[in-house]
Amino acid sequence: MGKRLVPVILDGYKPLREIVFESMREAILSGVLEPGERLMEIQLAEEMGVSRTPVREAIRKLELENFVVMIPRKGAYVAGVSLKDVADVFEIRSALEGLAAGLAAERITEDELELMEQSLIIRTSESEMDLEQKVKLDTDFHALVYRASRNERLVQILENLREQIQRFRSTSLAVPGRNKLAIEEHRMIVEALRNHNSEEAQSLAIAHIVTAENVMFETLRKNEADKVDQ
Repeated sequence: MGKRLVPVILDGYKPLREIVFESMREAILSGVLEPGERLMEIQLAEEMGVSRTPVREAIRKLELENFVVMIPRKGAYVAGVSLKDVADVFEIRSALEGLAAGLAAERITEDELELMEQSLIIRTSESEMDLEQKVKLDTDFHALVYRASRNERLVQILENLREQIQRFRSTSLAVPGRNKLAIEEHRMIVEALRNHNSEEAQSLAIAHIVTAENVMFETLRKNEADKVDQ
């Protein structure tokens, strides 16, 4: 593992262990720390400019959130993503996001529609966006739909899935052409929301998630095939 992480920046409002945890989780989500990679406490601590203790605590927390697996007598490794993982998460996500979009079509405000339109304009105009920016804007768009559903319990459940979704979102949007297609899919969803067409909004939201799932499946299969060829 080469030196890739950067020294953490202390935040007076957050304990160091939380900052280290967030830094390592982001490194996993963005692919800096790759699936199957061993996590060496000493090296990670040196790269982030901290002691081993907060790194050890972060690894334990990452294990609880299924980002890390502990292998007896071998150590901690970045958890891989299986086809079953993808199927399970997207099965839940398509149902919940479809429900959120359907409810949002009935309850969305003009201000919320305007925010969605602005988001689409920004994403379409920024050709030099890096993956992190693409993921953030995509995440923010979905959060707008959740909020417009006016169902706080539904929003909470979707937010609890957020970290698992983020990992897949980063992989999906990294595929050439996927971000452009996702923007067009979002544009169609906004049009259905603007027309207050609940059935169409739900159908489009589900189709959007299914497309993202298919991209993930193809990416994972390609990665596995590449490993076999090496």
